[in-house]
Parts: sequence; structure tokens; C-alpha cells
Amino acid sequence: MKQTRFAMIGGGWRSEFYFRIARELPERFGITSVLVREAAKGERLTTQWGISTTTDLDSLLATKPSFVVTSTPWAVNPSLVLQLAQRQIPVLSETPPAPDLDSLTSLYRNLPAGARIQVAEQYAYQPINAAAISLVQSGKLGTVTQAQVSVAHGYHGVSLMRKLLGVQFEGAEIRGTRFSSPIVTGSDRGGAPKVESLSESTQVIATFDFSGKLGVIDFTDDQYFSWIRSRRLLVRGERGEVNNGEVRYLIDFKTPITESLLRADAGQDGNLEGYYHKGILCGSSWAYLNPFTPGRLTDDEIAVATCLQKMDEYVDGGPDFYTLAEASQDHYLALEMQAAIAKQTVISTSPQCWSIS
Repeated sequence: MKQTRFAMIGGGWRSEFYFRIARELPERFGITSVLVREAAKGERLTTQWGISTTTDLDSLLATKPSFVVTSTPWAVNPSLVLQLAQRQIPVLSETPPAPDLDSLTSLYRNLPAGARIQVAEQYAYQPINAAAISLVQSGKLGTVTQAQVSVAHGYHGVSLMRKLLGVQFEGAEIRGTRFSSPIVTGSDRGGAPKVESLSESTQVIATFDFSGKLGVIDFTDDQYFSWIRSRRLLVRGERGEVNNGEVRYLIDFKTPITESLLRADAGQDGNLEGYYHKGILCGSSWAYLNPFTPGRLTDDEIAVATCLQKMDEYVDGGPDFYTLAEASQDHYLALEMQAAIAKQTVISTSPQCWSIS
């Protein structure tokens, strides 16, 4: 099996997802080197993860990666993507590719011809989301006209919503509101809470009217780590719907079918295959199969690994999987959503350079 060999720029919290993937699946993924700003940080990463690091871009590229992952702060990322593209290096950019509309536009317009850029938007590849998308694409639901997404914030949620609706660069009317309420403080990036306390939970609810297709984003800022705030996903078409783990559809106008999306994991209830995710069953067939068994990866790591695999295929001449144009559109829609909430007004989107070029 061919190993995907890539380099990285950035050694922060998000980069560790890539480090874990390479450590868990060394036969599939190899990190040639990681570029960091400070040598001391590089030494810590080498000690902790056993990876090569450097503070010099030329040294990074000398390791001959197939592509470079940029996992850097928003403000820094556009210039790095441009610099790599000008050197004809394929880039897998972390999300978002640029922080605001002006920088998104500048990045897109200034890329050299033939630049090979994709963006690591992973939410469509998380197993349960990928299962829902496969049901949409199967035609069982008929034409999908509504997607209510309470899975991820901002551009992540928008990307999944747009994918489920089959929307590309169409215009939208956006409405939104923000609501705050108390919640018992839960886990965060630093770990579990040490004592009980209350904090404010901020919820964003927004609707996107794509002239006959409705998208809804509903997300609270603590959902990613919360033990009590769960994800929700509702996708409706003319012949059926997916409501979290339940699938309803018609095989003809008088025959309704109800099935469940069932998660299959090895290593439970005395099973001795190891501990890993197998896939998602819908009735008697697989709605999703994990391509990285028997690796012990979280769902989000499976999704990131899928981006890496697809990027390797793209560099070898394969198809796009999430273009800079798509990523720019999703972040643009998310920015307009924030503006609609802040101004408490309806915002109508307009075509951008990446949608009309």
C-alpha cells in the first residue's frame, strides 16, 4: 500500500490530529517534516511525537513531500498558501483558507495559474455525516429540499448544509439570531472541569433560503465538548427524511419504510478484533464503511485522514474534493450569517469572484 507522505506548517492543537493519524497508521501516512516558528517548540514536538521539525521552509520542502498541509492561524494562512503555490507545491489548507471576504478574494485572485489547492473541510467525511450524504445521493429521499444542521459551527456547518442540499454557488437570503442561556460548565480543550460552575452558552440559529431549498444552522459554542448538548441532523426530501439515526422513505406512494442508522464498532461486548470503528449500517446494507480499519481513530480523525487520502489522489491526477472556491463560498456564507445576526436584518448574498470565474 502506498504511503501518503506530506509535510506540515504549524504545530498547534489542530496539527495534533494529523500527528495522531500518522502515528496510528504509519503504513498509510507519513509526515516528512513540520515547520514551526521556534526551534524550542520543534524540539518538544520531536520528543513527544517522534517527528522531524524545522524552522526553514526550504528545509521543509527538501524532504520531498507530495503536498504541504498549512495548519496555521487564519491571518497567516493566505500568504503561506500563495507562497507555496508560487513554488508549484500542492497545498492542503486547513479551514478557513482566509479570515474575511477581502482576504478570501485576494487569495483567490492572486493564485498563479495551475495552482493545486484543496481545503481540509472534514465534516462531510465524519462517519455519521457521510452516511447521511450517501443516503441523499442514493435517491431514497428524492429531491432534498431541507437540511437542518446542528453539528458544527460557522463555515463547517455551512459546508455540510450545502452538501446535503446539493447547493453550489446559488444566492441565499439569510436570517439569524443569537441566544444565550446558562449551562453547567463542561469539558474544553484543556480537559474536564475540576469543580461545578455555571457559564453562558451561546446559541446561533440561522436560516438560508436558496429559492426552494432551506438550510438551517443551529449550534451552541460548547457543543463540541459538551456531555449534555447533543448533535442533531434532519434532512428532508420529497420521498423521505433522515432524522438523526432514523431513516424514513417510500418505496412507492403507499409503502413506507423505516430503518435505523446503526454504528458498528469492533472491540465491544467481548469482541476481540481490536478497538476501531467499522462503519454505519442502514437496514441490511452499509451506508458508510471506514476505509482506515483497524486504526484506532476518532470520527474526526477518520474524516481528516479521508482528506489526506483524497489530497494524495488529487495530487496524482485525481478529482477535486473540496476546492478553494467551495471553501471560500462556505466561509463567505458564514460571514454573512454573522452579519445578519449582528444587524438583525435579512441579508441577500451576491456572486463572488470564485463563483463567476
